[in-house]
Amino acid sequence: MALLKQWHGMAYSETANKGDLQRLWTTYFQKEKDIYAELLKNPDEVVEGTVKELADRFGVDLMTMTGFLDGINESLKEANPIEEMEEDTRVNLGFDKELLYKNMVAAGADWLYGLEAWMEILDEETRKRLYREQKSSTTVVKGEKIYPNDPCPCGSGKKYKKCCGRK
Repeated sequence: MALLKQWHGMAYSETANKGDLQRLWTTYFQKEKDIYAELLKNPDEVVEGTVKELADRFGVDLMTMTGFLDGINESLKEANPIEEMEEDTRVNLGFDKELLYKNMVAAGADWLYGLEAWMEILDEETRKRLYREQKSSTTVVKGEKIYPNDPCPCGSGKKYKKCCGRK
């Protein structure tokens, strides 16, 4: 069975005890933070190896590394084949710094985008800009309300109630 499928079965199980799941995620988030802290020390270095080698390098189990690879995949310059990944699959962790930061903000992972290493990688203005860009990209902006006697937005010149607002 592919590693990603095993990870999803374990981490997103609907039959598992809620306390066990909470402990799993608490432990995972701490290990994830440690891996990112290590990666951000040399953000331009592209870390490569098999899934097993990377798990050993960062001192985590295979499932934790699988979850990490699943989480970082959208921030990589070159995506890994995570769907069919096995422990001997070669992967890389060459990430786009700005995209990674924005994805951390999107995930609401303040323990990750708040890491001190970001202060040396991105200046404060850039971090604020990326934060705002990410937050505004998910904000729904409602258009102005159209009232029945307003001109129809389609440009027909009719009142809305006599044109597109008809039921």
